[in-house]
Amino acid sequence: MNAEQVRALLIGYAVLAATISLFYLSRRRLSLGEWLLWGSLTLSLPVLGAFLAISARPGPGARRRTRYHPH
Repeated sequence: MNAEQVRALLIGYAVLAATISLFYLSRRRLSLGEWLLWGSLTLSLPVLGAFLAISARPGPGARRRTRYHPH
């Protein structure tokens, strides 16, 4: 494997990771400012940014179902 192939794989991975994380962020309920902040983090850190954006789960949390316990 030569340098051009390695470079192509790294660029391909960075584009794929950014695409996946931006798609993930678009499915979250975020304000425009939050979306721009997380999106810029994803794009500015091409390899690590996608993992940070997905693992942080930005935006409001999912509602938890609570069981009804009559007293």
